Amino acid sequence: MSLKRVVVTGLGAITPIGNCVSEYWNSLLKGVSGANLVTLFDATKFKTRFACEVKDFHPEVLFDHKDIRKYDRHVLFALVASKEAVEDSALNLEETDKNRVGVIFSTGIGGIGSYEHDFSEYLKNPDLPRFNPFFITRMIANMAAGHISMQYNFRGPNFGVVSACASSTHALGLAYDQIRLGRADVMITGGTEAPITISGIGGFNAMRALSTRNDEYQTASRPLSGSRDGFVLGEGAGCLVLEEYEHAVRRGAHIYAEMVGMGASADAYHITATHPDGLGAILVMQNALKEAGLSVEDVDYINIHGTSTPNGDPSEIKAIQTVFGDAAKKLNISSTKSMTGHLMGATGAVESIASVLAIQHDMIPPTINHQEGDEDPEIDYSLNYTFNTSQRRIVRVAMSNTFGFGGHNATVVFKKLEY
Repeated sequence: MSLKRVVVTGLGAITPIGNCVSEYWNSLLKGVSGANLVTLFDATKFKTRFACEVKDFHPEVLFDHKDIRKYDRHVLFALVASKEAVEDSALNLEETDKNRVGVIFSTGIGGIGSYEHDFSEYLKNPDLPRFNPFFITRMIANMAAGHISMQYNFRGPNFGVVSACASSTHALGLAYDQIRLGRADVMITGGTEAPITISGIGGFNAMRALSTRNDEYQTASRPLSGSRDGFVLGEGAGCLVLEEYEHAVRRGAHIYAEMVGMGASADAYHITATHPDGLGAILVMQNALKEAGLSVEDVDYINIHGTSTPNGDPSEIKAIQTVFGDAAKKLNISSTKSMTGHLMGATGAVESIASVLAIQHDMIPPTINHQEGDEDPEIDYSLNYTFNTSQRRIVRVAMSNTFGFGGHNATVVFKKLEY
């Protein structure tokens, strides 16, 4: 059986630096920080009092009030991003065979806000336990995929993916396979997350994962810098419409890029820390390039996982140098988490959108918040990390890395379409 080609024909995003794809992309190129003091709850007593929240989000304007009761915040984000992506794809929903359109959507934590809210209400009156009838369906991790499919009556392959911060990259890879193997013509895929809650901030503070630069919160996410002290929690969603190449050509779709490879691996090392020598990261990039049929010299840009944690950043750079060798010095590398923060289960999709747009516009978004003299002796600064300013270059091939707690690694590869 010959494998089908897969292309990207639609994009949608809601992020801390833009509530649609164009706003998001323009903010990336300008180096806008999405960090602000937490407004979703009173965080004044926490070690970390800031995060990258979505701004000016008013679900009551976008959704019926009866529906809002059914949705956790992460599902609302997913519905917003998928609506933009489906509209951007210009699919004719009346003529499209909806049995051949599927949805694979991810989240790392799911409805943590709904769980937290309803359980706290129970604790106020444990003698009379009452829960929202939508408590379970707002909480469980598969419901973003379910609600998107119900929104459009898409009846193809449909499920959720959970692999911590690698979730949405795994979702993209699985959606890609559905089309390559002929199981679907179109897949709506991506990830969503709404972890900025009392237990989200409190839990990550307890494991010392978050930056605590409360007096410098706008520059607290500083990947690859010596003074980095943890990641900045973010929220939002990213959605891509993947489509079988011939199907897209027949309907005259705009094609952003071709998806040509996905890699997966495990660190098999630690529940939260990446392997210090980047063994899992090495393997996942090698796997992705092998599936794409590309050499290391073919890659122009890597959107790295780059969370701004003390241990994670150096190991990823070591892995890149091991995989790419001398070709590493020809790459542009950047961490867009320096602007968006870490969107957990949505991060792979949001950063894949940045990678696709880098190909589309031949522009590399920067890694912001780095200052000269703020170097880490464990990081080789002869590589081009695209510090502070976006750079123009021809981008024929872009790679996006994501690594999750539990040692889950996923990498996707996109390239300019060759007709």
